[in-house]
Amino acid sequence: MISKINNEGRDYKLEAYDYFLDPSLIANKPSAIRHESRLMIVRNSALEENCLTNKFTKNLLDEFRKGDLVVVNNTKVMKARLKVQLENRTLVELLVLERSHECVWLCLAKPAKKLKINREIILKSPSAQDINLMVDGVDEETGGRFIKFPENITDLNSMNDLLDKYGEIPLPPYIKNSEEESSFHENSYQTEYATNPGAVAAPTAGLHLSKSLISNLKKKGVMILPITLHVGYGTFKPIDQEDLSNLKLHKEWVSVNEEVVEEIKKIKKTDRRIIAIGTTSVRALESCYSHEINDFIPIAKYVDLVIKPGYKFKVVDGLLTNFHLPKSSLLLLVSAMIGRERLLDLYKKAIREKFRFFSYGDAMYISPDSLLEKK
Repeated sequence: MISKINNEGRDYKLEAYDYFLDPSLIANKPSAIRHESRLMIVRNSALEENCLTNKFTKNLLDEFRKGDLVVVNNTKVMKARLKVQLENRTLVELLVLERSHECVWLCLAKPAKKLKINREIILKSPSAQDINLMVDGVDEETGGRFIKFPENITDLNSMNDLLDKYGEIPLPPYIKNSEEESSFHENSYQTEYATNPGAVAAPTAGLHLSKSLISNLKKKGVMILPITLHVGYGTFKPIDQEDLSNLKLHKEWVSVNEEVVEEIKKIKKTDRRIIAIGTTSVRALESCYSHEINDFIPIAKYVDLVIKPGYKFKVVDGLLTNFHLPKSSLLLLVSAMIGRERLLDLYKKAIREKFRFFSYGDAMYISPDSLLEKK
């Protein structure tokens, strides 16, 4: 009993989610064909030999059953990385995160110390006229800057139009990128079903789904429905506290419509399953459960749901996900599904077998029979 208590205590310590990864296993480019990335299939937690490592994501066609609901995140990555110029011609990089109020947007800045309040900065593009911006304030939570854009930039649509002219796709820092490859990433770092601009990072599990795989799943009788979670600071911010018992995450915009909620309610009365494509889909789906009325409801709001070991899943039965960074909130979420120790053992196996890691890397499918007990 003492060892169990100690182990559970470690579930709430950040250092317990660390692991060593050879940098050569970090993928800089995706598979040439989306559905031919490697796939680890995790089955019954009591039977380790049921973890398969000789599959590809196209084999999901054999894993999903007729009548299953597959939920995808249709957010689209904006060209949210901007380069602005100071009066002395020094360049500063901005990452547009979210609207604060009116035409003021929260941005991460590098180097942020250059951007003093009320300082004017210039947004430049070879193909469009210069735009004057203003530093409007400092955000205590993120260390970012509130930047005042032109008066008409007051929603995601208008911001996305501006970013299309002036911005670049904001790849994670571990992906090596050159200017010649920028157009390649504009396509490869989007899912095939990305239709709703608003993310500053891709929901990367969805990068494995090709148009042909999606078509074949539908032909099999698998229902595929979209939700939206605009991937933002809450997903990729490094955790900076050792004690995870009171962990909070930055809010992100989520929309789960009535059609999806009604389908969830129907499925929960049957033996059909709900499979989430990516951790962002998990967070969105679990956010539509209302504890107050003990039921599922449509939502369109900012959410900051934290999923970590001990969480009881109300909606999701299975998950397609990538191999995530050490000490990340995404690692906590997957640990809540199958247990931290088992997940880290599977990561060791993936490293031994040279799976590719992170955004452009290979995939893991957590089948419904491998989940820890749900509520």
